[in-house]
Amino acid sequence: MNEILENTVIAESVNRYVIVAPKIAQRRKAGQFVIVRIDEHGERIPLTIADADPARGTITLVVQAVGKTTAQMATLKPGDCLRDVVGPLGAPTHIARWGTAVVIGGGIGIAPAHPIAQALKAAGNTVITILGARTQSLLIMEEEMRRASDEVIVCTDDGSCGMKGFVTHALADLIAKRGKPDFVFAVGPVPMMKYVSLLTKEHGIPTMVSLNPIMVDGTGMCGGCRVTVGSEMKFACVDGPDFDGHQVDFDELMKRQAFYKEQERLAYQRMQERCQAETLAQTNPS
Repeated sequence: MNEILENTVIAESVNRYVIVAPKIAQRRKAGQFVIVRIDEHGERIPLTIADADPARGTITLVVQAVGKTTAQMATLKPGDCLRDVVGPLGAPTHIARWGTAVVIGGGIGIAPAHPIAQALKAAGNTVITILGARTQSLLIMEEEMRRASDEVIVCTDDGSCGMKGFVTHALADLIAKRGKPDFVFAVGPVPMMKYVSLLTKEHGIPTMVSLNPIMVDGTGMCGGCRVTVGSEMKFACVDGPDFDGHQVDFDELMKRQAFYKEQERLAYQRMQERCQAETLAQTNPS
């Protein structure tokens, strides 16, 4: 069993978990993920490792409650245990000394961008991080990213924090004022990664994207994370999750990502109704 030491709400519907997993903490590398199962009847979900402390024997997961299992996970308390935490899985992010590397994290994608920024800086790169969120209250891990970077640029859709606009606006502004960086890594919503890749392709900047948002079972068996990269079919969980952003067919990817939206919505709704019924029964016992 993997004990939860901390469960902290860091933004609306976003929780930060510190979990006892000593072997994973020692072996994990940037870009890798774990498979989590809450209990013996629970589904398997892939979650990217946002940080790790080998000395303490813990890993950190930052999870947005968007479906049944992630919402159920948010109700767990320190001292509770997860039935399974398996990993590290996935190919580690390729880290090299490129020079100036721009790391772009959008929304919940800031969490998996964090260990990549750490690794790039440790490799001797100058790391400029661009963080994007819809509004200030949804911006996560800003302080952690400042420690992992040489510079952080914050932008929000509504201008409530940092510059007003999207991460692509911040990147275009950076290129216009300082010239092209040597490398760009983007992780976040699929449309965000698409438009970052279109911008960097126009400028000839090598770009990697992390496709962990589309993973389902994390083993390649379900086929839900199939993606066309160049002329080849890949699986994000076993062949990635990192791919050349200029080669990814994002339009196909977005269509596949929407396949099970209705089923996910219904499962989440049923769980909420069950929780409300249980709360009502505890409040008004007969």
